[in-house]
Amino acid sequence: MLMLAAIAATPALAQEAEDGNEPPQRVRSVLLYGDDQCPKPASEDEVVICSKVGESPYRIPKSLRKSKFSPDSVSWTRRAEVVDEVNRQVLPGSCSPIGSYGHTGCTMQMLQNWRADRAARKAEEAAIPGGEE
Repeated sequence: MLMLAAIAATPALAQEAEDGNEPPQRVRSVLLYGDDQCPKPASEDEVVICSKVGESPYRIPKSLRKSKFSPDSVSWTRRAEVVDEVNRQVLPGSCSPIGSYGHTGCTMQMLQNWRADRAARKAEEAAIPGGEE
């Protein structure tokens, strides 16, 4: 079995010795922007891999620059509505744990729920026929 493994490994060792080429000691990957040129290898044992990625490393790619939604395309009315919606959560009467007097709305909300529940019970009782015989 060992003999078979040694015979199988011999061609691989012979090829490496025959070529005399060894893998490079250093591989450097470089990203190029705009008109940048690929740098030359510093020695024969170095391989430089270059790839062009765009105009500038600090710019948003053209495909992502224009979006369907931008602040310029939103009306002032909608902007004011959004501000009101966000602020409504922290205003007095909002039943919120954050903001000033947010807790004041909790009592109001509890009373409204109680009133709606009471009205629903009365409507349910009115729908049940009494013991008229």
